[in-house]
Amino acid sequence: MSIDTDTAAATAAASGASATERFQTDKSPFDAVRDTPAERVDLLAREVLGAIHATIREHKVTYAEYNALKAWLIQVGQDGEWPLFLDVWVEHVVEEVATEHREGSKGTIEGPYYVPGAPESGSRGAVPMRDDERGTPLTWTGTVTSVSGTPLRGARIELWHADADGYYSQFAPGLPEWNLRGSFTADADGSFEIRTIQPAPYQIPTDGSCGKLIAAAGWHAWRPAHLHVKVSAPGHEELTAQLYFPGDAHNDDDIASAVKPELVLAPRKGDGGSVTVDYGFVLDPVRG
Repeated sequence: MSIDTDTAAATAAASGASATERFQTDKSPFDAVRDTPAERVDLLAREVLGAIHATIREHKVTYAEYNALKAWLIQVGQDGEWPLFLDVWVEHVVEEVATEHREGSKGTIEGPYYVPGAPESGSRGAVPMRDDERGTPLTWTGTVTSVSGTPLRGARIELWHADADGYYSQFAPGLPEWNLRGSFTADADGSFEIRTIQPAPYQIPTDGSCGKLIAAAGWHAWRPAHLHVKVSAPGHEELTAQLYFPGDAHNDDDIASAVKPELVLAPRKGDGGSVTVDYGFVLDPVRG
């Protein structure tokens, strides 16, 4: 992966700190804790701790290993990498459980780099990007419908993705604030058209605590190329997804375990080396 000189100063610590601050600003996590019955907290806490205890007993974890883990956990917090760690290695299971009832489109993890409030571009337009933005031009068309087949006029499609160097605006220096982030609104027939660039595969940050875990375990840090999207409409469940490209070397071993067959696009070559894709969404009504 090449590194642009404008973004070479990006670090895992800086990215992690931004992700932590964004999460604390946007998610109001402590509201969920206050609304969760003590019995539920007791059950989950005991079972998580029990699983840790069982691992220690089964594998005869030593004090040296325990202290290494303790030091690493402390460093994860100091690096601000808890959002990265949890979103990469835990969120895909939470998403699977939370959406198993759905009849409509499949979703996947949000990841740590979502930012609400991206610029609006109507039903047809381009995401904000630099004049010299590198990457293959991509035109994406689709429709948003309910599971009944009814077009969802006014459905909101939020798109964000990394640039050709694997960096996300607002989480790396040198990038315009809303670079490769945009919001779109479906027409009366539920249709939309978005122009952007095809993103490249990238590695998650490896110079912080998560990178130390990856190196120690002998894992790779790659995510396949993907587009992030949130789709919402009144009276329907919000869908969060990532869309992937066929042939990517890491579709089958994504570090975040987020790839699903239903989310792989079928691109077609267009004029001048551009790419077009057609992919729509089916939203589930909110259950009473």
